[in-house]
Amino acid sequence: MVSLIETQDGSHSLLSERFGVSYHSKYGAIQESQHVFLEAGLAPLLPGRTDTIRVFEMGFGTGLNALLTSLAAQKAEKHIYYEAVEAFPVDLKQVQQLNYPDKLQTELAALQSMHSFKKEEVSTISPYFDLLVWWQPLMEAPLTGNFDVVYYDAFAPSTQPELWERATFQKIYDAMRVGGVLVTYCAKGVVKRTLRDIGFTVEGIPGPPGKREMTRAYKN
Repeated sequence: MVSLIETQDGSHSLLSERFGVSYHSKYGAIQESQHVFLEAGLAPLLPGRTDTIRVFEMGFGTGLNALLTSLAAQKAEKHIYYEAVEAFPVDLKQVQQLNYPDKLQTELAALQSMHSFKKEEVSTISPYFDLLVWWQPLMEAPLTGNFDVVYYDAFAPSTQPELWERATFQKIYDAMRVGGVLVTYCAKGVVKRTLRDIGFTVEGIPGPPGKREMTRAYKN
């Protein structure tokens, strides 16, 4: 079960009763997603790219990161293939209550459609954005691979420690292209060490409001 909450930038998030945590920062859902995933992960890839940019998200959740990415693709006129994993899908009725479309001045139908495809096949959301969501745990999902950027947006290590272990990150690493980038809000030392042990080059960069630091890692 999840309940609707409002974060400090006025955008909604959900509170998971199963895990006892919210899907986004209390300081601002849109603000956090834009800073951590779009600005630190996707934006540096957009200039000069003429081929499809391949994005993977660990933790599809409310669909906010996907919605922001689809809007960025449309604005930049770049084609993005977006693949994600979500073991606990959000109910469509709750999706309809989220205020992201109002805040981002886009249609609710775009967000709804992202949650409506349950057949685990590629769906065209717009001319610039194709989406595939695996509605199952990461370790069971047959990722298509060769990803340019990874949004690692799982619940925190204290909540879902299994999603921050070496085997999990190894699967992500193997699914990325050489030079690909992984971004996450988490800046814990143990997570950085695990990423380095696998083969990532890791850096700490300024985090969103409420967090001093976040993590960006590159596949060597």
